[in-house]
Amino acid sequence: MDVSLKVNGQVRKCQAEGDTPLLWILREDLGLTGTKFGCGAGLCGACTVHLDGQALRSCVMPVASLNGRNITTIEGLSPDRSHVLQQAWIEHQVPQCGYCQSGMLMAAAALLKTTPHPSDKQIDAAMTNLCRCGTYPRVRAAIHTAAAKLRPLTKKGQKA
Repeated sequence: MDVSLKVNGQVRKCQAEGDTPLLWILREDLGLTGTKFGCGAGLCGACTVHLDGQALRSCVMPVASLNGRNITTIEGLSPDRSHVLQQAWIEHQVPQCGYCQSGMLMAAAALLKTTPHPSDKQIDAAMTNLCRCGTYPRVRAAIHTAAAKLRPLTKKGQKA
């Protein structure tokens, strides 16, 4: 089937069987290898991307259901590590092996879009991605740092 997806702001077309997981289209057909294969069952979160702004496990999403939808990958979050979350990840030295990090960042970005000032409990509930290195406390700290930097300034120039 012909597939037309809007990926990172650009319309991309390819040919694929309808049951092909989005992950394979991104990695194999479009060359966007920042999204990782982990478990293949939608459990670990290494393959997390945004679909119309919502976090989605791409390894279990058939491409047939995505024609014309907006998809953002880690490459679309920021091509040069300038996104506030990426900077917070670096500041808090979150990555160890790094394999889960693109999925973690995408899940965190979706959380901050809907919950700009999350509590620890909200972070823990939203961040269901698995990290074999166990950097969960650093992830939480980095999300809090990014949230603080995203807070709008008040009229007096102080953070709200």
